[in-house]
Amino acid sequence: MTKKENHLPLYGIGPYLVFPILITAIISLILTTQNLIPIYKINSLNLLLTILGIIIIIYGAVFLIGSFKSSIQDKIKTNTLQTKGIYAIIRHPIYASYLYISTGIILISNNIYLFILPVIYWIFLTVVLKNTEEKWLIELYGDEYIEYSKKVNRFLPRLIK
Repeated sequence: MTKKENHLPLYGIGPYLVFPILITAIISLILTTQNLIPIYKINSLNLLLTILGIIIIIYGAVFLIGSFKSSIQDKIKTNTLQTKGIYAIIRHPIYASYLYISTGIILISNNIYLFILPVIYWIFLTVVLKNTEEKWLIELYGDEYIEYSKKVNRFLPRLIK
């Protein structure tokens, strides 16, 4: 794929990645609230986990809104690497937002057995993105993307620069 001939797919592999993650988190919450799966709750942490879950969902929503405001589709169509706005803080804000939102939903469930799911989601997203979209980006932008990826993390904003 060359810059002049083609551009990345507008939606990439995103829908195939984020919808299963979000759906499994929602289903897990429903199954927990209906006592249809094994549940291990720490009642003394229920309020804390609910508040933390809501904060993480809001954090994810901020990344999602930021990615929509970044005009990423215009950048994709013109084969321009987006490194401004939310993309200056995080390389994959749309994927990160769904990861955060799903994690928040799971925390709200207060089912300790489900706390492994965000780890699985993170591993899944990391492996798939490294082998698909990030390969496309390296092929298209070369050293520009490699340097960008050294400065900006995939899902978590870098606290120290």
